[in-house]
Amino acid sequence: MENYNQTSTYFTLLGLFPSSRIGLFLFILIVLIFLMALFGNLSMILLIFLDTHLQKPMYFLLSQLSRMDLTYISNIVPKMAYDFLFGNKSISFITCGTQSFFFLTLAGEEGLLLASMAYDRYVAICFPLHYHIKISRRVCVLMIIGSWLLGSINSCAHTIYALHIPYCRSRAINHFFCDVPAMLTLACMDTWVYEYTVFVSTTIFLLLPFTCFVFFYGRVLLAVYRMHSAEGKKKAYSTSSTHLTVVTFYSAPFAYAYLRPKSLHSPTEDKVLAVFYTILTPMLNPVIYSMRNMEVMGALRRAIQRICSVKM
Repeated sequence: MENYNQTSTYFTLLGLFPSSRIGLFLFILIVLIFLMALFGNLSMILLIFLDTHLQKPMYFLLSQLSRMDLTYISNIVPKMAYDFLFGNKSISFITCGTQSFFFLTLAGEEGLLLASMAYDRYVAICFPLHYHIKISRRVCVLMIIGSWLLGSINSCAHTIYALHIPYCRSRAINHFFCDVPAMLTLACMDTWVYEYTVFVSTTIFLLLPFTCFVFFYGRVLLAVYRMHSAEGKKKAYSTSSTHLTVVTFYSAPFAYAYLRPKSLHSPTEDKVLAVFYTILTPMLNPVIYSMRNMEVMGALRRAIQRICSVKM
C-alpha cells in the first residue's frame, strides 16, 4: 500500500458526536461534565492545600489524584469540543503524538497511584502504630515521582513507536483523541509487536496495581472484620468502599478496552469505553471522595464559613 508519511503531516479525528440533535445534546453533556471535573478537582487541590486538618499523607496522595484527573480530562475534552464547534477535525502529527504521550503517561501514573493509595490505607488500618514511620511525606513524594517516571517511560516507548511507523492513504482516526491502538489501524505494516507491548504494558500498569490493590484491601477488610469498635468499622468500610468504587470504575473499562484481541475491537465500543476512563472518572473522583469523607466535608464547611465571614 502507498505510504503517505512524506506528504501529509496531519491526522483527522472522526470524533465522538454524531451530526444531529443527539450529538449536540451529548456535546453539551460532555462540556458540563468537563466543567464539573475542573471545579471538583481544583476545589479538592485547594482544600487539601489550605486546610491544616488535611495535611496528611492520605490527602496529599488524593490531591495528586485530582491533579492527574485535571490534566487527564484537559488533555482531551478541549480539543474534542473545538473540533465539534468549528468543524476542524484535523490534528497535526506532533500534536497527536503529544496528546497520546500525556494520555498514556497519566493513565500509567494513575494506576500506580491508586495502588499507592491502597497501600496507604493498608498501613493505616493494619499497622496504625507504624503509620508515621512507613508512610511519610517523603515516602509519598517518592511514590508519586516513581509513578510519573514509570508512566513517562512507558508512554515514550508507545508514542515514539506510533510516530515512526508508515501510515497509509487514510489518515482518519476513528476516535475522539489520539489513542495509539486506533492510530495503528491505519498502519501499512503488521503491528503484532505493538499489540504484544500493549498487553505487557496493561499488565504492568493496570493488572499488577489492581492485584496489589486487591491484596491490600483484602488485608484491610480482614482487619476491619476483627475490629471491636462499631464506629471504627463504619469509617474503615466507608473508606474502603470509596476506593473500591474508584478503582473498579477506572480499571474495568480500561482493561476491557486494551486487553481484548484486535479482532474483537469495535471503534464505537472503544469510544464508549474511553469516555468512562477519560471523562467520567475524572469528574466522579472528587465527588466520591468528598461526599463519602467526613474530614473533607468538614474542611469544606470550614472553608465556606471563612468565605461567608469575610463577605459579612
